[in-house]
Amino acid sequence: MINLDTSNNSSILQQLQQKQETLFEKLASGKRVNSAADDSAAQQIIDRLTTQVEGNRQAISNAYDGVSLSQVAEGGLSGISTDVNRIRELSVQAGNGLLNDSDREALQSEIAQLQSNITQTIEQTNFGGKSLLSGDGNIEFQVGANSGQRIGVQTQDVGAQLDDVLNIDVSTSAGAQEALEIADNALEFVGGAQAELGATQNQFESAARNLSQSDVNLSAARSRLQDTDFAQATADSIASGIQGQAALTVQAQANQQQGQVLSLLS
Repeated sequence: MINLDTSNNSSILQQLQQKQETLFEKLASGKRVNSAADDSAAQQIIDRLTTQVEGNRQAISNAYDGVSLSQVAEGGLSGISTDVNRIRELSVQAGNGLLNDSDREALQSEIAQLQSNITQTIEQTNFGGKSLLSGDGNIEFQVGANSGQRIGVQTQDVGAQLDDVLNIDVSTSAGAQEALEIADNALEFVGGAQAELGATQNQFESAARNLSQSDVNLSAARSRLQDTDFAQATADSIASGIQGQAALTVQAQANQQQGQVLSLLS
């Protein structure tokens, strides 16, 4: 009995079909490595890079939250500085010996309004539900994908530091003189606090820039490992398609020849 073995050609055809399916998956997903089966070593590296990339992106968001918080706190201090400067100006005016009691009361009335503004600013300067000017503390932000990469924003009890300003009274000549020294000390404190916040804001912005550059580099490294080379994959797909067609033709011819032989033998 004559046996025409076509199993070898069927095996080749199956392999070509599997290769074609893999190529289609790479072209559809845009990824050269879709699972560990494609390249186990590359998949491990890709997973580590992905962790770093995602961590960096969240850290960038955290850093910009830190910038915003610093700006809000600095804005509150700026408003306080403006009010204290006005209190100092009124205190200088109160030192004019030509003023009578009624004049001094008018100046004190305006100072009282400014003091109220300062208190309100301290109470209302908040970010994300956290008070920024009414208590000593440290608000920390994770600004990196790894442990220990943090920047903190120092908060201060501004009200306690400006207690003397909030109690200035220029209704007397002596009170006006004392008010000048108090205002100067207050302005020095507020200016120092603003400078500290400015430095912290610069830290956050520098961290965000570095993280953004690191994100670009890590993403590029991951892309080189993971992404499909479309030109190569397309060429491989075409070649695989041609080989598959050829295998199908050979299979069809083998089947036809087997049928002819069997017909003759019968």
